[in-house]
Amino acid sequence: MFKKLGIQLYTVRDHMNTAEDIRATFKKLKALGYDQGQTAGCAIPFAEFGKIAAEEDFEIVGTHEDFRYLLENTEQAIKDHQALGTVNMGIGGMPGEFYASEEKTLEFCKYANEIGEKIKPYGMKFTYHNHSGEFKKFGGSDTMMDILLKNTDPETVSFVMDTYWIQHGGGDVCDWIEKFAGRIDILHLKDKKVTNWDGEIGEIGVGNLPWKKILDTAERTGVKTIVVEQDCNWTDDDAFKSAKISADYLAQFLDK
Repeated sequence: MFKKLGIQLYTVRDHMNTAEDIRATFKKLKALGYDQGQTAGCAIPFAEFGKIAAEEDFEIVGTHEDFRYLLENTEQAIKDHQALGTVNMGIGGMPGEFYASEEKTLEFCKYANEIGEKIKPYGMKFTYHNHSGEFKKFGGSDTMMDILLKNTDPETVSFVMDTYWIQHGGGDVCDWIEKFAGRIDILHLKDKKVTNWDGEIGEIGVGNLPWKKILDTAERTGVKTIVVEQDCNWTDDDAFKSAKISADYLAQFLDK
């Protein structure tokens, strides 16, 4: 069983604007059962952010940063990630231009490998977070996700697989975790509840995803870190209340 629970800090983004906000947010999240976080940008200098996280015993397990910043300013990005104390340097989504064709997706893979190779000597990996658009096909049998898997270096590029977006893209969550075995450093936990034809993001346990099966599959296939992310649809419009609902439900699967 997983021993720690993380949260994508985009979930509480409205409470991450100043050093004081960030410290208070870390304290609240710790009290709710979260020991780890993944950034979605830093509103204050990386070094200050990392210092506050360390003081609050809140581990930074990865980032979502701008792709061009990572590609074109890799040396500075390395220093910034070292200041955060994390080895997972990533992006929250593929820039739109690379969805246009298989050739463009392969171009993205080349860039991802370039970043990964540059940061490898520092013990870091480039991490990629999917949405549902990557489950489209360009005419052959492979989806974009298949192309990313086959054309990125497993030693330098890993994945932040997202349960909601796999389901949204028409895939089976456990099947895709199996397919990416050994390549998932962070698994994003999002539930999918049915309130309309398309389904909405919801707290863990309020939707229809099979969480025991998902977490058993994740553990068996070598997923390193589990991270709750709720972009929107918070209960009573309160991100912390939603974070508590998810943490309380997931407590049954943690070995603390």
